[in-house]
Amino acid sequence: MIKKIIVANRGEIALRIIRAAREMGIKTVAVYSKADKDSLHRKFADESVCIGEAPSKKSYLFYQNILGAAEASGADAIHPGYGFLAENADFAEACQALDLIFIGPSPDSMRKMGDKATARKLMTKAGVPVTPGSKGILENISNAKETADKIGYPVMIKASAGGGGRGMRIVNQENELERSIQNAAHESEKAFGSGELYLEKFISNARHIEVQILADKKGNTVHLFERECSIQRNHQKLLEESPCPILTEKTRRHICETAVKAAKNVGYHSAGTVEFLYDVDTNKFYFMEMNTRIQVEHPVTEMITNIDLVKKQIAISGGQELEISQNDIRHQGHAIECRINAEDWKNDFRSSPGRITQYIPPGGFGVRVDSACYTGWEILPYYDSLIAKLITWGDTRIDAIERMKRALHEFVIEGIHTTIDFHKMILNHSEFIKSNITTNFIGEYF
Repeated sequence: MIKKIIVANRGEIALRIIRAAREMGIKTVAVYSKADKDSLHRKFADESVCIGEAPSKKSYLFYQNILGAAEASGADAIHPGYGFLAENADFAEACQALDLIFIGPSPDSMRKMGDKATARKLMTKAGVPVTPGSKGILENISNAKETADKIGYPVMIKASAGGGGRGMRIVNQENELERSIQNAAHESEKAFGSGELYLEKFISNARHIEVQILADKKGNTVHLFERECSIQRNHQKLLEESPCPILTEKTRRHICETAVKAAKNVGYHSAGTVEFLYDVDTNKFYFMEMNTRIQVEHPVTEMITNIDLVKKQIAISGGQELEISQNDIRHQGHAIECRINAEDWKNDFRSSPGRITQYIPPGGFGVRVDSACYTGWEILPYYDSLIAKLITWGDTRIDAIERMKRALHEFVIEGIHTTIDFHKMILNHSEFIKSNITTNFIGEYF
């Protein structure tokens, strides 16, 4: 049984983990940068340790200091949250070497699914559908041309070590291929320290659908249904909902069972998300990648299943077996999450750091706010611009949309620019209301 957790993160996810741990009777230690000395996660944890200067590389990504804090505080486990070190297999391995429980999957699973080209190979071998494309890493331009000719243009170049849209290029015809590969490789090398690329068919009319799974160390694996994440800007999710409004029960069962199969194939344990592209024109879905951590958007799944994913994640890492079977898990109603970012959406979504002069979150039945903000808190330029997650639940999708509109109307954040008004426009758009959306929705209508 875990007794004390180092929370190796900041902001709302750090607070989310601290709250779950406290309800489980587990002590927590917050780590914080000097710039975060007035943060809520530091205030609400049982203990706190400063791990360095404001820039992430000198604090939240500098894992030697985090491991030092764990040793000094007597913690027996580390929760990485999402981002920062959450999918760093070397960090997970370093935790194991110090007899610290890493609250997440094994380093081996992380490596298998973290390298996108390797994951494609493994999934193909396991019979999980993947987008037509290269069998592994692109060896040279000739290899890329041969593959692209075979599957047909347009194609997508992707970084094998990538994520978040970096190292990605859409190629519409052969004369664009060489330049796109060079640019993607350079960007990938700079962002991830690896210029390895792979190539796949670009699906121009697709929805992003992902499946939440939970798996214990005995191999018991269940899914908690799917999330629709097609509302994106530059491959960054803005709004998520569950369930996906267009899936038939037969397709839902198929895609969820496929996600479980994918997780089992790599001996996965912990919470994880298997992401798929759903081709609207053919109604076929393809494995895209697996995120080996808790997701930003996990609350929409919690709202429709009434299952606390962070608590389950902690219990699994502590050695407990899943006490729920697939037949025990039901979904009820519809949930939507809007990511509220400190960005000036009228000015190309430029970051908007600064002090919050007034903060009034919405409330009422079916409304949840995950945030670490308060009046007087300063949004710092060093970190991600996500400052709050607003989640609403309703009996139907329309109920959840109307509740979200009301909650956004009540949400007051002054002193900085936010994306609240941009979300209002999305929710009022007729094509969104009809769920006639793809991953191109933002680019097409805004």
